[in-house]
Amino acid sequence: MAKKINTKKEETINLDAILFKCRDILRQAKNSGSFFEKRDMMLTLVFLRFIGEKYENGVAHLRAQLIEEGLDPDDENIISAFFDDATFTDGTYNLPLEARWNTIINTPAPGLNVALDTALRSIATATPSLKGCFVEGTFTQRNMAGNDMKKFIDEINKISHKAFGEEKDLIGRVYEYFLKEFAVNATKEEGEFYTPHDIVQMIASMIEPFDGTIYDPCCGSGGMFIQSAELVKSKQGDISRINVYGQEKEAATYRLAKMNLALRGISHNLGAESDSTFTNDLHKGIYFDYIMANPPFNLKGWYSDSLETDARWSDYDTPPASNANYAWILHMLSHLKHQNGVAGFLLANGALGDTDAQNIRRKLIENDKVEAIIVLPRELFITTDISVTLWILNQNKKGGGYHGRSLRNREHEILFMDLRTWTKNPVKGEQKKKVELKADQIKYATEIYFNWQEVGTDGAHYEQPELYRSVGIKEIEKNDFSLVPSRYIEFVDRDSDIDFNKVLTDTAATVSDLLKRQRKNDKILRNALKQLGYECK
Repeated sequence: MAKKINTKKEETINLDAILFKCRDILRQAKNSGSFFEKRDMMLTLVFLRFIGEKYENGVAHLRAQLIEEGLDPDDENIISAFFDDATFTDGTYNLPLEARWNTIINTPAPGLNVALDTALRSIATATPSLKGCFVEGTFTQRNMAGNDMKKFIDEINKISHKAFGEEKDLIGRVYEYFLKEFAVNATKEEGEFYTPHDIVQMIASMIEPFDGTIYDPCCGSGGMFIQSAELVKSKQGDISRINVYGQEKEAATYRLAKMNLALRGISHNLGAESDSTFTNDLHKGIYFDYIMANPPFNLKGWYSDSLETDARWSDYDTPPASNANYAWILHMLSHLKHQNGVAGFLLANGALGDTDAQNIRRKLIENDKVEAIIVLPRELFITTDISVTLWILNQNKKGGGYHGRSLRNREHEILFMDLRTWTKNPVKGEQKKKVELKADQIKYATEIYFNWQEVGTDGAHYEQPELYRSVGIKEIEKNDFSLVPSRYIEFVDRDSDIDFNKVLTDTAATVSDLLKRQRKNDKILRNALKQLGYECK
């Protein structure tokens, strides 16, 4: 009898518990390989699980449509006409028999490694858009024991969009888990990093990438694109109107992004290979409506002598070789559409006042490219606890219509926002302290930004102490073109009205009272001990 696909509800299945079990199986199994090989096997199996599940849903939906039309989906002629070479309109892939999850899950343990590589090879052959998603021989080269592989696959079988929700980036979540649990030495600088959903949601909510082209020069697992697509859906948009472009240096992460986007049916161009955005820009000469990115913080080793006179910074200065922060900024700016492109990206806070890049920052401000600077809370990320900044660049601050809103002229103004105190939402079950931005907080921050942009707002007096303030270029110039929000946002001195003499007097009285009580308690204790026959000194 065929093994039943697990469709239990989320409350009875904990994703972390399943992933922990998978991790445990891989740790104990022989030939499971390095961290990266374990991750590749895990993510590839999850992809096969999800693409198989989507195929099964597509077939079920097609059967229901045929029945509605009075046709018999079990008739041989109907099967030949509709199912043997099925075409789906929602991006679902028509899988060969050997690549379907039901085939895999019911393969005897000794044949699983061969069956899995056969499935991958047949998918890549039948579907050109999935070519390059997999490492050939992923499973046969590792050659894990059949029983270990069977246990592993049985756990993967429990991870289902039916159980955990269609809207969730489950491949991204698995990737995030691997970084957290396996990659002890993985750091932001090494490129092994996953951007939490709440931060992506913040960026997407502010720049509104509803249609057109979106670009991410360091796209990782593709999470930025997926979250953007979900935002478009929530706004009753059509994701077929979005075309995403990206680039990723790490080969394994590049494959993961291709899997993730293919699974979602999102049109994408990640280039023909994985490569460095700086030394081999795979999308040179293309300009985009939106850019969303979370580049490696303070990246070192990015520079080569061939980049000294690169056209991307010809109107500015060559970015410091010691740190790629401003190289990322100028690279993204070079790809924004000149008339109306908008970019939202994260950088380490040091970029706000970095003296090595002060001249570049000055020119960015004078050229009116910077629209908003938003400092985020600490501990939003898994692999670093630092506070980072969301930058928004805008090629058009002159105003006009934008996504149904009427925007005012905001030339030579920058909105500063400081959200570092928004740390009251701890994430439970994490090994280290982590907080998240809730939907109402994201909505509030977005409203602050939108209200500042819109017609009728007086930018010269738009502020709330300790939270946000609109600042003109003359004041920024007086501060040596620093973009550190605390230079401009008023912070209330809550100590100014305190009567320190009274506080000291009250404190002294309290201490004196405590000492008196202590002496009295000591006396009672000594008397009690004497009655028991103990001698007290």
